[in-house]
Amino acid sequence: MAIDTTYAVFVILTINMIAYDLIGHTPLVLLESYSDNNVQIYAKLEQFNPGGSVKDRLGKYLIETALHEGRLNLGDTIVEATAGNTGIGLAIAANRFNINCKIFAPDGFSEEKIAIMRALGADISRTPKAEGMLGAQYQARQYAAATGAVYMNQFESQDNPAAYKNTLGQEITHSLPQIDYFVAGIGSGGTFTGVASHLKPFNVKNILVEPEGSILNGGESHPHDIEGIGSEKWPVFLKRNLVDDIITVSDVDGFNNVRQLAQREGLLVGSSSGAALQGALEIKQQLDKGVIVTIFPDGSDRYMSKQIFNYKGV
Repeated sequence: MAIDTTYAVFVILTINMIAYDLIGHTPLVLLESYSDNNVQIYAKLEQFNPGGSVKDRLGKYLIETALHEGRLNLGDTIVEATAGNTGIGLAIAANRFNINCKIFAPDGFSEEKIAIMRALGADISRTPKAEGMLGAQYQARQYAAATGAVYMNQFESQDNPAAYKNTLGQEITHSLPQIDYFVAGIGSGGTFTGVASHLKPFNVKNILVEPEGSILNGGESHPHDIEGIGSEKWPVFLKRNLVDDIITVSDVDGFNNVRQLAQREGLLVGSSSGAALQGALEIKQQLDKGVIVTIFPDGSDRYMSKQIFNYKGV
């Protein structure tokens, strides 16, 4: 009986995989109901990472780089400020290398993400919602200074964009021969900066998406319900010449797109994905022909307690 060698190799590789190997190489899909013969919108589905978000890539890269450079050793403690997804990614990688994980997370964000971090063994301290992510960063720095823990510093470390330039950016260009626009939300700025810096030599226009309440487009800082993106200051590693335009999205549009994606595409995504889609749709209205790529950072499962499919606004 003849043996299919391709299948045999696939079986061997699959058997030898571990869960940690599942980080990255997520699907890139055509959003069929939002595309037509002239303009196509593709989305990278980062919820297919084992921790459920794009930040699995970051957690893996930050810890592996720190270990390689000798800044971190097995059995050490890391500390980070995060609303949740980065903390989940860090906790997964920390477990892989027997490292303790301490997280400072502002109140007001998804409780599911807090529960997932705790399930992964992370030690969580909450900070006041009114102090935002800057308050959580301050507490993380204080903790590192007092205890000797290694501060991962996702908001200022050049390893943040490098994590995406060397993985996510390359995956996109390997999948699509032609890309005209890259549209993505921004929080710490790492995902956008890393992918945009990879795409710039391909003559791709990079469009940054932020929620109302973020300050990058000149607006006033205030609370917003879209979670996972938005910034209280310009990210230190985001070069302005990487940004071709900034689109500011309302909470209402972001959450409406979450509902529409579920019904039209069968995709259950978070509100930052709804915001990214809104940015892509606004670019689509300006084009006669082209290919748009966006990133859907996570899924809706970690926002059910916040009634993500029943958003009423304020």
